[in-house]
Amino acid sequence: MGLDVFVVSLEVWSMRPQRQRSPIRPKISTMPRQQTEAGQYLDMYKLTVEKTRLSQELASIEQRRQQINTRLAALEQMVETMEQKAQNVRIEQTTESVDSEKSYKTLYLDY
Repeated sequence: MGLDVFVVSLEVWSMRPQRQRSPIRPKISTMPRQQTEAGQYLDMYKLTVEKTRLSQELASIEQRRQQINTRLAALEQMVETMEQKAQNVRIEQTTESVDSEKSYKTLYLDY
């Protein structure tokens, strides 16, 4: 994928409005249960499962964040390299135009 395509897709992605995330809500049973020891253990199990799921999701998000940071660093390096190349080309073109101006012989014509 070329850099131009990536830049365009990045611009399109960044123009999308960012929606507000709602807070994570606990899952609620639809039927209320009697307060029993088994019910308490069931609630503890549900909380443990949710905690495990959220921990895995957080690890996944952290991994994705690291991937994004790595890509951003690579892009920054590519931009710096391209800027340096552009400056080198500009300097070469400037020196070539100065050299080519010196090689012309000037003639003055009177009418």
